[in-house]
Amino acid sequence: MTMKTVNAKRGAALTAIMALSAGLMSACGSNGNASDSNGSGTKEPVKATLVLNWFAEPEHGGNFAAQEKGFYADGGLDMTLMPGGPSVSATQIVASGKAEFGMANADDILVARQEGIPVVAIGTAFQKSPQALFYHKNAGIDGFGDLNGHKVYVASTASFWLFMKNKYKLGDAQEMKYTGSLVNFVNDKQAVTQGYVTSETYTLQQQGVEFDMLLNADSGYNVYAGVYFTTEDMIKDHPDEVKAFMAATVKGWDYYKDHADEINPAIQKQNPDMSLDMMKFSAEKEMDFAFGGDAATDGTGTMSEARWTELQQQLLDVGVLKKKEDIGSVFTKEFLPSK
Repeated sequence: MTMKTVNAKRGAALTAIMALSAGLMSACGSNGNASDSNGSGTKEPVKATLVLNWFAEPEHGGNFAAQEKGFYADGGLDMTLMPGGPSVSATQIVASGKAEFGMANADDILVARQEGIPVVAIGTAFQKSPQALFYHKNAGIDGFGDLNGHKVYVASTASFWLFMKNKYKLGDAQEMKYTGSLVNFVNDKQAVTQGYVTSETYTLQQQGVEFDMLLNADSGYNVYAGVYFTTEDMIKDHPDEVKAFMAATVKGWDYYKDHADEINPAIQKQNPDMSLDMMKFSAEKEMDFAFGGDAATDGTGTMSEARWTELQQQLLDVGVLKKKEDIGSVFTKEFLPSK
């Protein structure tokens, strides 16, 4: 997935990844006997793992709420939340059978399927991505077309950047390697950097940097972010577990919406280097991304065929995808609870 700021979030979070990864095999792959009785007529809970798309943070608030409030347990799931990171590929881990569920951006799902990884989107945390391009005030930037002539710190393979370069003719933008650090951006008043409204906004404000931003979605590249996915085999062989996972996850997000301060300490246990103050800020910033748009009318986690079809065509136009496939194979809403 696309990197976020590599800052104080990483130290203890990396330790958490190592610890959870070491125990991953024992927490996963239990579906073959997941429904065995414990002798009292009660079914044993199903061990399952969700690979997050970054270190634990408020962008995973609904999942931590579902875990803390017992929503996963109520659905018969003994859920492990495995933190992601720059070297963690959720799609590969899920495809290998070492985890049942993962999180990724919508474009990652389409690319994975093109590469022969049979993952299927089953819901989304965010209707709109909080990713943006940050620039200094008075840098002479009012829109995406004004990025020409500026250093832009961005992942060169990022699909959103390929789309922007093509649509806004950004041949004169000086593309710089994005490392996750904000140092070069802060020191160069003409520079631009990728980042997240929910993260970099807080960091830059703390540093006293005067900045503005262009939300990626406003460019026309409007991807679902924090998409939940599983495999085709999981859907075929264990549909009840997939349904239970999404029901609990949606319930968790609806709970987190009004109780973020209650749940954030649980997130901080996995990522103690992220302050509760920053978590509070991030949670407040992400609410419209999670609960606005179609979610406001069709329910938390919803997705549309039109949005997936548009994204597929955009990726075809810039050469990220080589061939079109039936969009009905890419995502499904059958496991989302009815509104």
